This record gives sequence, C-alpha cells and structure tokens, in this order.
Amino acid sequence: MMQEHTKSWIEKIIHDFCSSPANSLENGTGEPAWDNPQFAYARGDDPLFDRIKADIGPFYWTPTEAFRLAYPEAEIDPSELAIVCYVLPHTETTRFDQSAETKLPAERWARSRFHGEEFNCALRLHLAEQLTKAGYPALAPERLVDFSYQKSERFGLASNWSERHTAWIAGLGTFGLSDGLITRVGKAVRFGSVVVKMDLEATPRPYAGHHDWCLWYAKGTCGACMQRCPIDAITADGHDKPKCFDYIRNVTAPFVHKNYGTGATPCGLCQVKIPCEARSPI
Repeated sequence: MMQEHTKSWIEKIIHDFCSSPANSLENGTGEPAWDNPQFAYARGDDPLFDRIKADIGPFYWTPTEAFRLAYPEAEIDPSELAIVCYVLPHTETTRFDQSAETKLPAERWARSRFHGEEFNCALRLHLAEQLTKAGYPALAPERLVDFSYQKSERFGLASNWSERHTAWIAGLGTFGLSDGLITRVGKAVRFGSVVVKMDLEATPRPYAGHHDWCLWYAKGTCGACMQRCPIDAITADGHDKPKCFDYIRNVTAPFVHKNYGTGATPCGLCQVKIPCEARSPI
C-alpha cells in the first residue's frame, strides 16, 4: 500500500500540473496541448540502462551518472534510484488535423511540438522540484545543463539521455519501424522522465523484445508509416535518421516558423493515420 500511495502522490503532481493553464496550444482557444498523461516506473539498477549505454556510446548517461551530475557530492548506488516516466498523448483534435496533412505539419501539431514541449520541460522540472522539496532528491536528465547530442558510432546523432528508451525500459511501449515508441495510447505522444532517490517498484514490462508492438516487426504486416513519410525516410530497412533530420531542419522548421510563428523542428506525419496512432495494435 505504501508503494501505491507514493505513486498516486507522484501521479497527482503530474495530473495537477497537466490541468493547469500552462498545458496550452497557445492558439487563443484555451485548448490543451496534451491529453491525460500515462505513467510507468523503472529501477536505477535495471541492466537495460547499461545495455543502452553500451549500444549508443560512452557519452550516454545511466540514471546513476545523471544523478551524480546533479548531486556530485552524493554517494549513491543504482539500487537506490527510481525513474518516473510519463507519456503525454496528443489530443484527438490535433491528431485529426495532422492526419489530413501529407507534406507538412498541421498548425495544432506544430504548436504542440513547440508550446507543448515547453510545457513538458516545465513539467519535468516541476516534478523534480516537488520530489526534492519532499525529501527525495530528484532531477530531470533532459534538463541538465550537460544534456546534448553527440555522434554515436552505431546510430549516428544521439542524445546522452533518451526519453523513449527510458520509457521502453519502464514498460510504456516498444519501438516501431519509424523509431517512434508505440505505447498503449499510441505513437502520437511525447515523453518525460525524472530520476529520484526513492524506493519504487518497477512497472512490469508487458513485452519481451523492443519491437513487439509493431505490426511490421511482429507480424510482417502494415508499413503504414512508410506511406506517410513525405521523403521516403522510412523503408523496410528502418528509419533513415539523417534524411529525416535534414527534412525537419530545412523544410518543416522554416515552414512552421513562417506560418505559425513556432520554433522546433516538427514533422510527425508518420505518427498519425496509422494503426498505432492512438493505441497499440498488438
């Protein structure tokens, strides 16, 4: 019961913040950027964190390494840490608008990617602050000053903390052909996580492999995300990250800045009008 009570308290912090005016598309309608959040938990000593570090490169942080960056004087063991993970689903209206597009992102989608991610950054910090104030030292790895992107020999451009990989470890979903994470509320989502010194039970992972909920990998069917990509950056071989990055940097980013006044590099066409848009198809 103590575990359930603690998790309910943590989730209430997130729910309350998501119910605030800060969760907004900033389009004058009062519409929220995100629908109801979903949650899961991982342990700091889960061996998958070391496996990801070995795959991506030495610059990638384990939860313990991220914690020590924020609390350099603290003596900490991985078993003392937990990771709170959450999913922020796009609203049905945003997904509907985005589904009608074939080349460039819809305005609501661009606003959720920009203003919604500003909110997500604030949510990460708010959760870490509330946990720390309650006596549980916490931090948001993605908000650390040393957070950056570097080149992985195996995967190309990669950050030193991945919200999607952390969510996969926590049991929130598995990867699809486009590299997006398919959750129980679909792939049209954003993620956040906070590392905290707290004894929390991990959420059981309802899958074995990292592609289990993707129809293409699990059953050899679908491939809808390939058809949705305007530049053929998704093929049977997977996701061409450099080609995708070039498109969002040089095409979609200038477009949304000029037409909607937003920043960031949105596209997200492969996350809608597909079987895993708002649910796991498996």
